[in-house]
Order: sequence, then structure tokens, then C-alpha cells
Amino acid sequence: MPEEPHFATASEQEVWERLRDHLGDDDVLMANVWITDDEGDREADLVVAMPGHGILVLEVKGAGIRHDHEGWWLEHQGDQRPVDPVAQARRAKYVLKRFAEAHPLWGSRGPVAWAHGVITPFTRFGPDFQLPDLPRWALHDKDDQSTLVDRLRRTISLQQHGQRAPDHDDVEALADINTGPVTVPAMADWSDERAAAVDRLTVEQASILSVTRLLNRVEVRGGAGSGKTVLALQQARELTRGLHERRPQRVALICYSIGLAEHLKSTIATWDRRHRPAFVGTFHEFGQQWGAPEGDRTDSAFWEETLPALMADLAAEQPSSKRYDAVVVDEAQDFADSWWASVLGSLRDEENGGVYVFSDENQRIFGRFGRPPVQLVPLVLDHNLRNTKQIHETFGPLAPSRMYSRGGEGPTVRFVACDPDDAIGVADDEVDALIDAGWEPGHVALVTTGKRHPVQVERADFHGQVGYWKTWWDDDVFYGHVLGCKGLERRAVVLCVNESGTHDRGRERLYVGMSRATDVLVVVGSPGAVEAMGGPEVARRLGVVG
Repeated sequence: MPEEPHFATASEQEVWERLRDHLGDDDVLMANVWITDDEGDREADLVVAMPGHGILVLEVKGAGIRHDHEGWWLEHQGDQRPVDPVAQARRAKYVLKRFAEAHPLWGSRGPVAWAHGVITPFTRFGPDFQLPDLPRWALHDKDDQSTLVDRLRRTISLQQHGQRAPDHDDVEALADINTGPVTVPAMADWSDERAAAVDRLTVEQASILSVTRLLNRVEVRGGAGSGKTVLALQQARELTRGLHERRPQRVALICYSIGLAEHLKSTIATWDRRHRPAFVGTFHEFGQQWGAPEGDRTDSAFWEETLPALMADLAAEQPSSKRYDAVVVDEAQDFADSWWASVLGSLRDEENGGVYVFSDENQRIFGRFGRPPVQLVPLVLDHNLRNTKQIHETFGPLAPSRMYSRGGEGPTVRFVACDPDDAIGVADDEVDALIDAGWEPGHVALVTTGKRHPVQVERADFHGQVGYWKTWWDDDVFYGHVLGCKGLERRAVVLCVNESGTHDRGRERLYVGMSRATDVLVVVGSPGAVEAMGGPEVARRLGVVG
């Protein structure tokens, strides 16, 4: 140990090779063992551990070693310096012994026999040479190399001093102690490192907002993973603070989905109070601040038609103190035409007030189509920062335009073929596999495109919609649906395509679902459904078709 060490001298290499070839199958040979204590650093050239005999620390010296009445000397190319190979071996032995027998892996085994010796494979000292601290049987010179292993066993026996011989378990423990514990990087470790790099890229990209300081009507367009939500948050913060030569403004940050709204709220809650927008929430919560009714969630006509008209009337009635200098809308493609009247009507200056829109047309998964009825200056984000290269390239054909991956490397996206009726059960198995592989449950999500997962139904019934979406940040697997997950992400996602692929806006649903994973993506479903939703190129990249 190690199997192929690197040696500073030919003499060490020579002795190591001889011992490697002649020691017993159960013996352990360690090279270049460094040990550090409060007195300094020590190196044992070689350590030999023999079950049934003992543990021997050896100092190896080359052809320049000699001894005279002044002590030991090592000569090299005409120069000489004093050395003490016996002291080196002895000190290394005691330091290593103390470290090993105090180590938790040694446990309550108790002391075993340790010894030390000196080997000079290219220098003769003769049969009569010995010193008070180096008996001849502890010195192994050039003439002793052919019987070296037998001599080492005798050296151990003569220095045993009544200590017990180590058994196989003792020797294995010593090997584990000297090589250190076996550690396996957790999945989250790699993910944390990649996330840190992604965060730095996102901060760099936020500089794009500096070009908007002289603009008050802007649309930022970008595909999934481009960091739009981060920019929307930063835009709301900068407007509220009054950065870039702007005065502080009263700002509303609005989106459609409850899950995204809860994400925005939880992020902003960590900011300085002076930097928080005056309003953060869903479009429907935006109306409730003026007294709009909550309505019945099952009455689509109320949410799509009646409420927007009522909100427009309520906005027109608001005094200036309750209006806004600017509105920031994230995932704006979810807004219908009729919704914009109340949004624009909430501005103190409807003609010149700030309107900042963040959108991705290819994530338009609802059957509504609308755009703000004002002229907007477009800014385009063409880099995917959040998803790994492998995930981005798999859903790339679904993105609104050509995007460039900067999210780093990750594992290959996996596709697991199954019947749509079996997809939820297969997806559950894949979630279990991710956790078994080392992913924390709080990093994993199972997202369906068809019928909702039973766990999602159960949690929504128990917590209510807002409480259910707050569980996205719990340390547990999240079960959701693509319709509510836009703007949100988890590191490991199982996308469950539990449908035939014939539903409206299937392409958009697949795009949203695949892009929720930042590090690991597993797609489960029928090959026919996936190809019908994503097209032949996405199917090919998933390995669904050849």
C-alpha cells in the first residue's frame, strides 16, 4: 500500500520490490508512511505488518551510508551530512504506534508487538557490526537481502518484549488507519459545487439590468434555465432601492402560479425591509388587496373573465397612495389580454410608469394568449445557466431559440419506458433509486404531466393550495404537476409522463417538466407519448428512438 509507490531513492525501491515479492499473502507492506504529531513530521520508509508476528518500521539507506566513532554519515557526490537511521526508525515507530493505538478504528484491541530496523541493500557492514541501539539482527545489510523476510520476522520476535502478536484484524485495522477512512462524495457535494458556479454566473448576468436604467418599458425573454426569475427579483429590488440613478419606487412583483409566488415571497423575506417591493404575489392576490373576492377555484369563468374585469374597475378607483410606480411581471406568458388592464391601471402614471416583463413563450402551457398593450424594449437571454449541459441539450429543441449551455457537466438524462397507466408506480421506484444513490429527499421532486400524483392530492387537501406549495422547500420529496412548477427547480427530478401525449400544449408541458431539474433528470413514460409531445429530435436525444 500503495500498489505503485514513488520512491526518492533506488535503495528504497530495491527493498520494497524484494519484500513485495517475498512477503506472505496476509502480510501488509506500506511505503512512505508520513506521521505528524506535536513534535513534527516523521516518515517511515517502509512498514511491514505480519499477522502472527508483529509490526516493523524500517529505515532504508543507500550506498553512501557509513558509521564511524562520531556516528552515522551519508555521503553523496563528495558531500557528507550526519544522519541517524536508528533514531529515525525508532521515532517513527513510536509516533506511529501511539497514533494507531489511540485511533477510533483500533478500538479496545490493546497493544501489539512493534519493532524497528535499518536496511542497507547496497552497503556491507559485516557480521560483527553492532551498536548499543542497533543489534546486528536489526541491521540488514547487502549480504542479508536474500533472507530478508526471515530476518525481519526474527527482528520482530527479539523486540516483542512480551507484547502479543497482531492478528489479521489488527493488521487490517492498521492498514485502514494509515490509508484513512474511505469517503464517497455525496451527490449533493457535486451539486453544491455546480450550484455555486451557477450562482456566480447568474450574478454576472444581472449586469444586464444596468442597461435598463434609462428604460421603463422592458421585456426580458429567455428560455428555461436562463435565470429570468432571478433577474425579475433583482429588478424589483433595484427599483425599490432606487439604484442606477433612480429614485426609490413603489413596486409590485406579480406572477400567475401560487408556487412561484411563494418562492418569490420566501426569497424577498430574506432581504432588508427597505429593499422589499410593496406587493409580492399572484395576479389574483393582486386584486384581493383592493377587495376583490377570492372566488371558487372550480369556476374558471370567474378567474378568466369576471375577476379580471372587476380588478380593472377596482384599479381605476384606487388613490395614488395605493398605486405603483412600476410593476414587474414574471412568467408573463401566463397572463391573458384581459389581465393587463388591471396591471397597467395600478400604475400611478399609466403612460410612463415602469413595466418590466419576463417571459418565455414556449412555456405557455395554459390556453390563454395575451401581451401587454404597450411598447416594450426586448432583451434576450441566450444562455442556459441553471441546467446541466446534458439536461439542457436534451430539451434544447423545445426552447424558444438557440441557447448556449453554461450550466456545467452532469449525468446523462435517463429515459425509462413504461405504459402510461404504470408511469406513476415506475416513477415512485425511480425516486427511491435517487434517494438510495445518495440524494437528499429535499433535493428530489416527482412531477407529472397528466393526472396528479396521489401524494400531491393528499397534501393539497391537507394543507390547502398555499400551504401545499410551501412544502416545496421542505426536506422531503415534492410531488407536483407541470402546470404549477414553472419558475421552480429541484436538483433531481423524475418527470412522469403519465398520459398518451395527445393533450393540448403537450410540447410545452414536456418542456416545462424537463427543465425543472438542475442536476439529474429521469423521464418516465410511453415512448410514443414522449415523441408525440416533444417531437422526433427530443425523442432521439432521450434515446426513445434510434
